[in-house]
Amino acid sequence: MKDSDIDFSEMPELGPDFFARAIIWPGPKKQITLRVDPDVLTFFRKHGRGYQTTINAVLRKYMEAQKERAM
Repeated sequence: MKDSDIDFSEMPELGPDFFARAIIWPGPKKQITLRVDPDVLTFFRKHGRGYQTTINAVLRKYMEAQKERAM
């Protein structure tokens, strides 16, 4: 299928708000050793595969909240 054959009529346009909230990719991840309490690790591991990605997302949200607070 060619790009010109794609029907975009039902796709909403992305406004400036969408791009203002976009995450700029920070680059490749760094491997570290991180010590966490056993119950914290159990909590995240309970959710299955991808628990390390979830921990990263939680840390990112915390970081962003702290940046907003500092403004």
